[in-house]
Amino acid sequence: MTRVEDLAGPNGLLLRHYRPCEQARPLMVFAHGGAFVLGDLDTHDRTCRRIADACDVEVLAVDYRRAPEYRYPIATEDVAAVLRWARPFAVAGDSAGGYLATMACLRLRDAGDVLPAVQVLICPNTDLTLSQPSIAEKGSGYALDADFLTWAISQWTPDPADQTLGSPLLVADLRGMPDALIVTAEHDALRDEGNAYGQRLAHAGVRVIHRQEPGLEHGFIQDMDLTSPAAAAAHDRLFDDIKTLIHG
Repeated sequence: MTRVEDLAGPNGLLLRHYRPCEQARPLMVFAHGGAFVLGDLDTHDRTCRRIADACDVEVLAVDYRRAPEYRYPIATEDVAAVLRWARPFAVAGDSAGGYLATMACLRLRDAGDVLPAVQVLICPNTDLTLSQPSIAEKGSGYALDADFLTWAISQWTPDPADQTLGSPLLVADLRGMPDALIVTAEHDALRDEGNAYGQRLAHAGVRVIHRQEPGLEHGFIQDMDLTSPAAAAAHDRLFDDIKTLIHG
């Protein structure tokens, strides 16, 4: 049974630590999704428990500060601070959390700090300008609505200049980033930017495992396994890939 403890992290951030057993395991920092404005430790509690148990890792979930009260780049700085403090083997996140995970890695890389060995990005935001074709193609009638996404990003980055500056996909040089596992979903407005980011990382010499899950929508990592056999199978593939990257 997973052992769970809430604790205080750097700068007073609330963290939740999940341990699959008494013995130490590789540590993964996890940033939850929620379009920069929603979500917390409780919304992703089951997800973090399942990752800890299925992947035999310790998980440290971050209650980062959210928009509109705290705007770009505060949440990125929060996740980067936890990475510096905890020195995890891996960092992960879904949706906006995937964005924060990879942006925190870019912050650490540019500052010359120690990076995690692995980044796990599940249906990540990577292009805050919302310029990829799947925004229009999949942004209505599926789990993530393009109008809501546009509003949420305006809360996180009200200055359009920050939407360009703060987009991982638009960073000029991605060399030196951690090995990446990127999982996208066929019916997700963020599909194309996640796929493109995986391609750009690979072109920069980063080891990338990338898979687009057929038939699934944005947020499939969040409890969709309870109602969808396809999502349950995708979870198993995700967990297997995490184990491969972390345990070899």
